[in-house]
Amino acid sequence: MTTPAAGRTTAAADAQIPAQHPFAAHLRRVASAGAHRPWTPADGPLPSLYLSHGAPMLFEMTDWMTELHDWARALPAPRAVLIVSAHWESAPLSISSTQPSELVYDFGGFDPMYSRMRYDTPDAGWLARRVAGLVPDTEPLHEHRRRGLDHGAWVPLKIMYPDADIPVLQLSMPTHDSTRLLALGERLRPLREEGVLVVGSGYMTHGLPFLSASDWAGRTTPGWSAEFDAWAADALARGDVEELARFRSSAPGMPYAHPTVEHFTPLFVTLGAAGDPGAPVTTTIEGYALGLAKRSFQAA
Repeated sequence: MTTPAAGRTTAAADAQIPAQHPFAAHLRRVASAGAHRPWTPADGPLPSLYLSHGAPMLFEMTDWMTELHDWARALPAPRAVLIVSAHWESAPLSISSTQPSELVYDFGGFDPMYSRMRYDTPDAGWLARRVAGLVPDTEPLHEHRRRGLDHGAWVPLKIMYPDADIPVLQLSMPTHDSTRLLALGERLRPLREEGVLVVGSGYMTHGLPFLSASDWAGRTTPGWSAEFDAWAADALARGDVEELARFRSSAPGMPYAHPTVEHFTPLFVTLGAAGDPGAPVTTTIEGYALGLAKRSFQAA
């Protein structure tokens, strides 16, 4: 893990990215979009989101970055973001620092520039207090005061909201039990009415050990990835939460699509936070990257 020099701001760090890099081009492109209209109560509840987040290589994928940013701009700018990432499995239920001074660079083998990136968001103390008030007294909320955002949170959010001007709080994933995660999402549901964007961050398929060289090169998509994605798309379109909860035994492509399940299960927090977890969702991003399904959606 590389720790950047203390005190470097997001904008200053971004200025060091080579001008020809795809993310630098993304920043130039989105800067021309103008001000992002902020959420107001008249907008009603924000949707809850499930997004496939990718690794730092997402910063090199122009089309996917554009899809994520266009999605963010299609919604009013939230007052804050509460995000559950596949990369923080921790019980009891925990939150990250309300004003982290460092990110978590939980990856390796990439260009060192990605471990110098910054995402210095405003203090989220008020959101932490709201979350604490929503979880049951039997499940005390623990704050990890030194823990910043991991790449499942800051990578997609840096692309969606590159100005780093929205408070972000990360919530741990304390279990993979779908019933408990749906219940957790339901407790978080009132936040949507307050302009908070509730996000589950994972990857619709994540069978990294089973990708071929051709898959990595983007020339092919493995059958297990396509089959699982089609199954999930169908269940989501029908609002069949019970079928989704049976993914370990019912979904084609298992266990190759998810040899471990942490990239799928944030979906249940998203659905639980929706106004009607059994209602069909709106798919916002689909297709494949490096053979993996990047399906993402929002639930009203």
